[in-house]
Amino acid sequence: MTHHRDIVVIGASAGGVEALSALVQQLPVDFPAAVLVVLHVASGHHSMLPQILSRAGPLSAVHPQDGAPLEPGRIYVAPNDRHLVVEPGRVRLVHGPRENNHRPSVDTLFRSAAVAYGPRVVGVVLTGALDCGTAGLMAVKNRGGLAVVQDPREAFCPDMPRSAMEFVKVDHCVPLAELGALLVRLVSTQVTPSEAPPPSPRLKEEVKAMFGGKNIEADPKAVGTPSYFSCPDCGGVLFEMDEAGWLHYRCRVGHGYTAKALSVQQQTALDGALWAALRALEESASLSRRMARNARERNHALTAQRYEERAAETSAQAELVRQLVLSLPTASLPESGADEQTKLEPKPG
Repeated sequence: MTHHRDIVVIGASAGGVEALSALVQQLPVDFPAAVLVVLHVASGHHSMLPQILSRAGPLSAVHPQDGAPLEPGRIYVAPNDRHLVVEPGRVRLVHGPRENNHRPSVDTLFRSAAVAYGPRVVGVVLTGALDCGTAGLMAVKNRGGLAVVQDPREAFCPDMPRSAMEFVKVDHCVPLAELGALLVRLVSTQVTPSEAPPPSPRLKEEVKAMFGGKNIEADPKAVGTPSYFSCPDCGGVLFEMDEAGWLHYRCRVGHGYTAKALSVQQQTALDGALWAALRALEESASLSRRMARNARERNHALTAQRYEERAAETSAQAELVRQLVLSLPTASLPESGADEQTKLEPKPG
């Protein structure tokens, strides 16, 4: 039995509002596929993206209800603090573990669509920082779907499409102005889902993790091998997965990280730990000076001297830590020009 490619999943981050608005303007009112969108948003922010996209083009965009049916010619936008997940015939909203410190997550949407619809899926990665979307686009390709990226040379933040092109054999890399026409052409092509490669056990486990599925300790090899690294979210062991050189990690309760995102989180944790150490040293020096003054008021000269010496030593240590903190690189990697979390406008890291 043949189908046409009727599921389009789109991921974006920094600069994504403008890119998505430009794209939906190009789609016709009778677009014969369901469009599902994840734009990384801060968890406490109520996104107005459906209203923006509905005004920008002829298709209706909504934050769907959990369990809403999938319909062609409709845009489903992930709400803040919920993963948008595809199941056969419907969408789900899940408060599952964060992926690359994001909920909603581009990779979560792409993986679930790949499992549910295989070659009927067209995955699209737009502007954004770091490398979200690469693992998801890889899953789409492995199930026989098509991989499309915005030309990084014109993207507001080229990291996401550039990463996808490095690790995934993309089918199309086009400027944003040509993307709408390309999608119209792609969704008209016929596929035979029964001939698609089945989803791997690892892919199914990663989708299941978003629903609080079984603890991966029951079958850790289905996810990866234990690494030396701990999860920034919960402190648990991260299991390492290497897919053709693409490293990513997941802990036993489901938090997921790419290698780049994990590096950023480790730098952020180091920055916080050093500032905490600086605060503790400065408080210790201040307390020693207070105790020295108190000792001198009571004519305890030797005690006062010891506290003054301790205060001087601690202040010197604090200054060394201060210089170290100020010399640290930024949490984002050198090739990443912006933070992936964004509201309705690009949000600097």
